[in-house]
Amino acid sequence: MTICPCCGFKFSGSLTDGCQQCGAQAVGEALPKPAHQLPSYGRSLVLVLSGSIVVLVFVAQTIAAMSQRASGSLGRLFQFWQWIAAGETAAWRLKWISMPVLFLTLWIGLKIYRSIKTQPERFCGVNYARRGLLSTAVVGLLIATLIGITVPARLRQRQMSIDAGIQANARTLDAALFQYRVRYKTLPADLKTLAARIPDPDGSLAEALRNVDPGDYHPSADVATATEQPRSLRGAVIKKASLTSTDDATTTGIAFTNYDLRLPGEDKIRGNEDDWIARDGVIMKLADVAKGGVGRSVSAGILNP
Repeated sequence: MTICPCCGFKFSGSLTDGCQQCGAQAVGEALPKPAHQLPSYGRSLVLVLSGSIVVLVFVAQTIAAMSQRASGSLGRLFQFWQWIAAGETAAWRLKWISMPVLFLTLWIGLKIYRSIKTQPERFCGVNYARRGLLSTAVVGLLIATLIGITVPARLRQRQMSIDAGIQANARTLDAALFQYRVRYKTLPADLKTLAARIPDPDGSLAEALRNVDPGDYHPSADVATATEQPRSLRGAVIKKASLTSTDDATTTGIAFTNYDLRLPGEDKIRGNEDDWIARDGVIMKLADVAKGGVGRSVSAGILNP
């Protein structure tokens, strides 16, 4: 295959016969190849630069994380575990960018390194190339290790945040039930009554009720006393009765003093072991309640929905 230096046309043959495209012909014999050719260091330089950049990025992120952790306390700069924690923070910050980039860099770097080793007469700097490739691999392994050892703690923190959200809803409902009891001297018979009679200026009560099934609320009374209606005497003046009642105890004759409320867990599905129980201000997981975590035993309707 011959390439014409005039027009760039590729053809089979020699330029002594002329280019098949433009007709250009060679004016003499081709120059001989040099007896000695210097090997190229370009590929080794690529691996050295890639490894150096990876190391510098990780070190810069670690220093930035450490500066945030040690703000106001210079003593932390000399604590080994503080630097480990800063490295963990840097690894999590770089996880979505560094891992794909490192994988691609290692894959391309291995190909370049093999070409340098198999053709030492053309390429030099194999030791520097090895060090650059090793630096990239070490940083990748370090990031993966730092992420791996913090996964359990991250999972615990995630679960704690989920539990805190569920407990916040339960606390909101408990506060509303307490406010209802203070105002009406009894607990509401259902959650609809609670939503209708308790003001909700910020919408937190409505948000909490949205995640609760009305059938999971069970009020009860320790002592139920029915109000006796007085017998009307003949000739007595009949007093006008109010059409609206402001006290549930007056209407039903029962003052509810306790309640059981079941809230769905993380999966938002009722009837699982991850459900929560709110009982008279005490909020616990259903699994803890079944083990006797609450003093009063759970009713069958709560444990077996």
